[in-house]
Amino acid sequence: MTLIAAAARNMIDFYRGNAHDIAHFLKVWAYARTIGELEGLDEHTQQTLELAAIVHDIACLLCREKYGSADGKKQELESPPLVDAFFAALPVSPEDAARISWLAAHHHTYTDVNGIDHRILLEADYLVNADESGYSRANIETARAKIFRTAAGTQLLDSIYLRT
Repeated sequence: MTLIAAAARNMIDFYRGNAHDIAHFLKVWAYARTIGELEGLDEHTQQTLELAAIVHDIACLLCREKYGSADGKKQELESPPLVDAFFAALPVSPEDAARISWLAAHHHTYTDVNGIDHRILLEADYLVNADESGYSRANIETARAKIFRTAAGTQLLDSIYLRT
């Protein structure tokens, strides 16, 4: 079993049957993988991106229980220890685990984007959230201008949501 498959299996178990959260991370992971491959990421960056996509919402369950919501700032606060514990049992270097943890904590931070893996995670999560939340065309056009920077992510956004 690959590291990516093991992480996905463990994340499915982590969500304790919450079908919405499971489907959400699987969709974000699929978009992140697709964008990363289309953008030609090196193997290491691609793996880091995919692992971050798998765990990007790891704090949602805790935040909903503890605060009644899973907004980005609460996830930023709560996700690092959860990510650390999640990857303790998997063969991930401490440096990679730190990067994955940072990406998960900052996947709602659209300013000062720190790397192509961060950019792609933002784009992949937005693509899924646009569908799940029924974002308006105006919202999507604004996101295209303010968030999307990769050619692959922009093409997917246009193809899915901005066909005229």
